[in-house]
This record gives sequence, C-alpha cells and structure tokens, in this order.
Amino acid sequence: MFFGISHLVLPCTNLENATRFWRDVIGFVPARSAEGYVDIDTGSAMLRLLQVQKVESQTTVRLQVANVAQAYQTLLAAGSSPRYEPMRTPELEEMACVSDADGHAIVLWRALTEDEWGFVPELPKQGEWTADAEELLQRLLAHVPAFFRMLARRKTTRVIEQLAQEAHSPVTREWVIKGYITASAKVTRFRLVEPLRAEGINPDDYRAEFDYE
Repeated sequence: MFFGISHLVLPCTNLENATRFWRDVIGFVPARSAEGYVDIDTGSAMLRLLQVQKVESQTTVRLQVANVAQAYQTLLAAGSSPRYEPMRTPELEEMACVSDADGHAIVLWRALTEDEWGFVPELPKQGEWTADAEELLQRLLAHVPAFFRMLARRKTTRVIEQLAQEAHSPVTREWVIKGYITASAKVTRFRLVEPLRAEGINPDDYRAEFDYE
C-alpha cells in the first residue's frame, strides 16, 4: 500500500532565492517546477520547495558532507546564519548547523572515522586470550584502513578463535599471527608483510598460512 517517501516539503517565502540556494550553493539539481513550487533532486529524496506567504513552522534538514567545516563556511558565505559551529558528538559524528533565509535548520554532518574516535574498540572475542595476543592483534589491525577495520576486526577475531578452538588452546600470539594471515583474501595477503615485519615477525616463517586457500 505504501511505497515510500516521494517528497520532503520545505516552505519558503522566496522561491527563486531558495532554488538558487539549493542549486548553486549546495549543488543539488532542480528536477521539476510548476506554479508555486520547485522539486530539487537531492540524490536520495526529492525536496519540494513550496512558495508560501509566511513560514508557519521551521523544519530541519540533515545533509551528509565530506568536510563539515568547509561546508559550514560555504553556507555562511552564502548568507546562512550560524546556529552552532562544527563539533564532535558522543555518537561519533561531526556536526554543524546553520539557518537558511526562512529559519529552517540545515545540519551538516559526517560519521567520524575509527582513527578519529580517540579510543580503540574492544575485540569481539569470546574465548580465552592471552594479554599479549590481544595487544598484538590490535596493533596489526591498526594497519587496516579505517573504513574496513570494523569488518576486519570481526572476521579476523572469528578466524583466530576458530583456529585456537580446534587446537584446544587459548588464543596466543601464534594463533593471532596465523589467523591474521588466513583471514585475509589470498590475493591481498602481500599487504600483511610490512605490518608483520613491523612487529618483529618474519613472514617467511608463515609460508603455509600465506599459501592457504
């Protein structure tokens, strides 16, 4: 019965200026217009700018951006009013906010990368680990690009614990090294050589793991 949200409606007292703001400053594309409105294609939802005599209530639009500080300054330079400057939140986001000409709040935000969190997430481990084994894996995972690190943390921890469980052993440094290698796709294992060497580990001692299918 319901197919989804087709439009978000943003009332404005000057349709021409609002269209120019969303098109020229923010960079979205007008898709359709008629008497009293312009539809703006945001790439994820249609934003309908609706001409009104008076804005009865303001709304909030959240925009995901690559650089919060740069986007914030761009909107200020275009005549927006500041609400709050770029800041980091407990939800691990960076946010800023401005008001447009009609008082609507435009929130600029991006998710922080793991390298920006200020803490190292715990391993999703279930079995028994020696302290040096856990510390080693955390250091090795630091070499994984932040965008992929969460997935790598889950997969590598699972593989390591499986190897240790099959050997009826707690997780030691040796199982960490072997699992760290075999959890990676064979075609990309060459990237593990330098992180291992940085930890004083000779990759040549683990040829069987590098060759593992």
